[in-house]
Amino acid sequence: MKLIPTVSSLFLAALFAACQSSEKTTGQGSEKDMIRLITLDPGHFHAALVQKTMYDGVDSVVHVYAPDGPDVQLHLDKIQGYNTRADEPTHWKEEVYKGSDFFDKMIADRAGNVVVMAGNNRLKTDYIQKTVGAGFNVLADKPMVISSDKFNELKDAFATAEQKKVLLYDIMTERYEITTMLQRAFSRQADVFGTLQKGTPDNPAVTKESVHHFYKNVSGSILTRPAWFMDVAQQGEGIVDVTTHLVDLVQWECFPEQTIDYGKDIRLTSARRWTTDMNLSQFKAITKQNAFPDYLKKDVVNDSILRVYSNGEINYQLRGIHAKVSVTWAYKAPEGAGDTHYSIMRGTKANLIIRQGAEQQYKPTLYIESASGDAALETALKTALPAIQKEFPGVDVKKLAKGWEVIIPEKYKEGHEAHFGRVTQKYLQYLKDGKMPAWEVPNMIAKYYTTTQALELAKKSKQK
Repeated sequence: MKLIPTVSSLFLAALFAACQSSEKTTGQGSEKDMIRLITLDPGHFHAALVQKTMYDGVDSVVHVYAPDGPDVQLHLDKIQGYNTRADEPTHWKEEVYKGSDFFDKMIADRAGNVVVMAGNNRLKTDYIQKTVGAGFNVLADKPMVISSDKFNELKDAFATAEQKKVLLYDIMTERYEITTMLQRAFSRQADVFGTLQKGTPDNPAVTKESVHHFYKNVSGSILTRPAWFMDVAQQGEGIVDVTTHLVDLVQWECFPEQTIDYGKDIRLTSARRWTTDMNLSQFKAITKQNAFPDYLKKDVVNDSILRVYSNGEINYQLRGIHAKVSVTWAYKAPEGAGDTHYSIMRGTKANLIIRQGAEQQYKPTLYIESASGDAALETALKTALPAIQKEFPGVDVKKLAKGWEVIIPEKYKEGHEAHFGRVTQKYLQYLKDGKMPAWEVPNMIAKYYTTTQALELAKKSKQK
């Protein structure tokens, strides 16, 4: 059995500590310590990606509770694909219950101790609250909440989890993208970066932009999306969905391991939302359905064009630092391209910029550029590099006309799908420790306050 390869020496140390007392996932581990997974109504492929690899101390039997239909079958097909692949096959055994009472059945059976939630978001906050209330740990895909009227319910769920001594955690894969990790690491080198600028609404100190596509290749095949994925009442608008990652990264990079108080530290400046339009043939290509279902007809114009509020932008201040995050969904990427990410952190001495365009062959690349043409930056970089290399061996910098490109060895470039294993392994470590870092829960609450309040602001702005 193969565990996930290391990203950094620090991660390796944590991984080693997590695995020292664990048995292999063949059912031979201690009954007391064994993690048993439950998958609840897996309507999104992220649920399967949690199981793309095996984990020490985790039972290979996974109990699935879902209504009968195409969503659960697509999930099971993906797991079967992992079990039968030629390279490092997994050996999960899926025990499936299909029925309209799937949620109540899951609670009653108590067949596991960690519930994985990745699917339709309409009832996710309710499911989270009831699941932690019943004493289960929860590992949830983002977003945990898609509307401001459910925000307090999510807050209560975290309080309930603390009372029940269980861990509620969301899957923040982008913390494990190597260029983002290095952007954060270089921002902590004061001689190189200086201090984070305050910025302005027109020129934020931090900008993160994400471009995604409905038509997508995942694990070697064209992804079939459920029709409800295009219904913002079930999936959530873009401004409360993918922006969850971006808001999380702003907090995680700008104020690492610090607690954010949403009532004091966050001030929204402006927000906006807009639609991506697709015709019926495009809809058919990604859903395999021949017509728009009734629940989508409210968003259909001229009987043939579906308008999805999948795009959004948030401008806000975090502890006085101006930040902007935005997400855009196109239907399909240009040939050779894929989802892209742009990010900049503006320091008093240098700017740290991630670009992922055609010039970078659509692969994220980190650049360091002087904020003021300071010639001392090169000396500072040479001085700081050993500290970076201690955590990320092999990383180097290359001089360019406008600054430096950070050279990243291929071993670190795992891709988005592998990051789900990273998050799961981190969560397993938290379960072993019996707690999460003190900043994680308040910062999750702050993150969802930002996204849900931004949606309200965007809707009001539209009406003016």
